[in-house]
Amino acid sequence: MVQTIAKRGSMPTTDKPTYDEMFDDAGAVRAAYAGYNAWYGAQDHGWLRKQPREAERVFRRTGITFNVYGQGDGEERLIPFDMVPRIITAIEWRKLSRGIEQRVRALNAFLHDVYHRQEIVRAGKLPERLLRVNDAYLPEMAGFVPPGGVYTHIVGVDLVRTGPDEFMVLEDNARTPSGVSYMLENRETMMAMCPELFTRARVRPVGDYPRRLASSLAACAPPATQLRQGERPTVAVLTPGIYNSAYFEHAFLADQMGAELVEASDLRVDNGRVAMRTTRGWKAIDVLYRRVDDEYLDPLTFNPPSMLGVPGIMDVYRAGGITIANAPGTGIADDKAIYSFMPDIVEFYTGEKPILQNVPSWRCSEPDSLKYVLEHLPELVVKEVHGSGGYGMLIGPTSSKKEIAAFEAKLRAKPENYIAQPTLALSTCPIFTKSGLAPRHVDLRPFVLVSPNGIDITPGGLTRVALKKGSLVVNSSQGGGTKDTWVLED
Repeated sequence: MVQTIAKRGSMPTTDKPTYDEMFDDAGAVRAAYAGYNAWYGAQDHGWLRKQPREAERVFRRTGITFNVYGQGDGEERLIPFDMVPRIITAIEWRKLSRGIEQRVRALNAFLHDVYHRQEIVRAGKLPERLLRVNDAYLPEMAGFVPPGGVYTHIVGVDLVRTGPDEFMVLEDNARTPSGVSYMLENRETMMAMCPELFTRARVRPVGDYPRRLASSLAACAPPATQLRQGERPTVAVLTPGIYNSAYFEHAFLADQMGAELVEASDLRVDNGRVAMRTTRGWKAIDVLYRRVDDEYLDPLTFNPPSMLGVPGIMDVYRAGGITIANAPGTGIADDKAIYSFMPDIVEFYTGEKPILQNVPSWRCSEPDSLKYVLEHLPELVVKEVHGSGGYGMLIGPTSSKKEIAAFEAKLRAKPENYIAQPTLALSTCPIFTKSGLAPRHVDLRPFVLVSPNGIDITPGGLTRVALKKGSLVVNSSQGGGTKDTWVLED
């Protein structure tokens, strides 16, 4: 039998001690993990070592793969799954939920404002240039209010933990947040492999997310579509196609919602509506959950060569003939330069101090900040304002002198493209290795649904884990994995 783990690993990456979520500083198991630790200690080590391979077989059978853009072989890969859950207490989750809801309310109010009177600019809380020279800002959305006043129907808020009661927002994902299918499949896999674990802890369910997503999207249908009495709005998921890295998720969510999965070739504008091809002819769509970026959404409005969008869909949208989720133009809220103003944005629109803090940030477009960043590059994390997936960033403490010098040249050439942040001591959660449990850094992406009926936060989210010892990069495209995330009942 494997003995119950009695001490935590040591893997500090900054001057601040790393907070281990399973073990305290004395090596004792924290209360939230007591049930899991007792179960783990009673298992046969040989059986435990087989489970990661079993999980991999399940994921392959299900088709849970992704493709890394830029890889020459185009090979589809699995996101590695770790069988040690990440556990959050009910008390911790209540605080996180309040902070997430506050932030999402502020994001929607901000998006409405920047496409209308821009009161936040008039008040001197946000530089106008951040909107004027920003490719994510869409003038076509100016003066238009989406159905129900909702801009961000699905939001992913990336959180990191640095201490017992210290959660911070790393970034906002208000355009097309991905990863929810992995959250759902991780839970299914965990329950299939270790069902007895769920008798040791009262874990809040996440499996009803697709039903809640379908209901939330349906509630956002535009009034102008005039549904017949008792008729449900028609919801469809727009995918770029099978070669997109998140195609599995698009197909999975459409199937789980009972919605149609469509590509551009399946759609056309017909009599003032967007209609999809069916075996019985063309059928009008009320809500389109798009997983296509703004610039490809409508070739008549944005990128003429695009084959991924629907010609004329923006005209139908502005006329009230369809809801697009998330609304075009929401990408302005994902901008990391805008992110650096989020504490002011939250307070401006809610009248409240932020419950969840930002990571301290230097805006490299400002001369004094740029000077500081250039002088301290080996200590900082520098990110592109429009970057994602762990690309286009520098992690100073783990970079070579050559890499730092190359990045410095890019930073000097276009300082407005970057922000910098301190290297945080991200919390760790154990992963299962051949030699037992070992700490690895994690982050968390909770998923939020927004409709005229309110804000609905799924209890948990997607925990991403840096599988390499000492690594702070959790993105799947950079070698990270995922975990099941448990939020405990009271």
